Amino acid sequence: MADKLNAVVVGVGALGRHHARVYAQHEKVRLVAVIDIDEQARHEQSTRWNCLGLASLEDLREPADLASVVVPTVSHAEVALRLIERGIPVLVEKPIALTVEEGQRLVEAAVRCNVPIQVGHIERFNPAVIELGRHLQTPLFIESHRLGPPTPRVQDIGVVLDLMIHDLDLILNLVRSEIESIDAAGVPILTPHEDIANARLRFRSGCIANVTVSRVTPERQRKIRFFQKDTYLSLDLLKPDLQIYRKVNGPGGAVNIEYEHPVLTNREPLALEIDSFIDCVVHHKTPLVTGQDGVRALELAQKITDQVTTVSSRILAE
Repeated sequence: MADKLNAVVVGVGALGRHHARVYAQHEKVRLVAVIDIDEQARHEQSTRWNCLGLASLEDLREPADLASVVVPTVSHAEVALRLIERGIPVLVEKPIALTVEEGQRLVEAAVRCNVPIQVGHIERFNPAVIELGRHLQTPLFIESHRLGPPTPRVQDIGVVLDLMIHDLDLILNLVRSEIESIDAAGVPILTPHEDIANARLRFRSGCIANVTVSRVTPERQRKIRFFQKDTYLSLDLLKPDLQIYRKVNGPGGAVNIEYEHPVLTNREPLALEIDSFIDCVVHHKTPLVTGQDGVRALELAQKITDQVTTVSSRILAE
């Protein structure tokens, strides 16, 4: 490609600065601006990557071909909508918006303006998850743990929207069945929102998913296990790593366990995610994680959050 795409990153905090880094180092992209209300953050990143550092989207005069929205969740819809209405494709970090209604408005605006919108459910681009897709057929039971220490930067949402939504998006994408029931609980510990939560999802297919998240656990853990007929698949999303155990019938009715440990790519998931986004923009493809995918994950997360809030309020009142 002779000409590079002009990229903009709105919000260069803890995560946004990584978006800026990947764009700045990408062979197909020119990072033209970083936008942040924090003067120090925008100065550091604009200086590091030799681009404009702007205080607001209104200050952007350079033409932009694509943008990442990495502002706090409460501002996702406002910022992404303004970009979409300017005809700029957007990669908006998860969750797509603070509410399902806001997320749906973004999807509708993207259709109206004929602009692609991709949602930053980055685990879809985790090498272990990509490899899992080659082996998973019909999951029967899923056990997921996403645990970690407190994150002071996240105060505006609970742990379901902060962490669990990653696993909800993965599970919805892999199970591909309607949810029949939800049983969820959680409690606030360090913030006004729930900081630890568990949800048990029962699907029409018969699959059950047990999902636990915490942001009050000293050590980080990102593990998810899938059980299907004759096969157990164990993922460590932090390493990343995938281990597969299969039941194999041997001679005379003997049962053996066959072990497989696939070699995974060592490419950074964020780089793979942004590669995919750029490819969608260049070749006018549908994003791997669409706006509607983001809304669906958010809708489930909101149902879980509502149930968690009801249960925790009752517990704390007793």
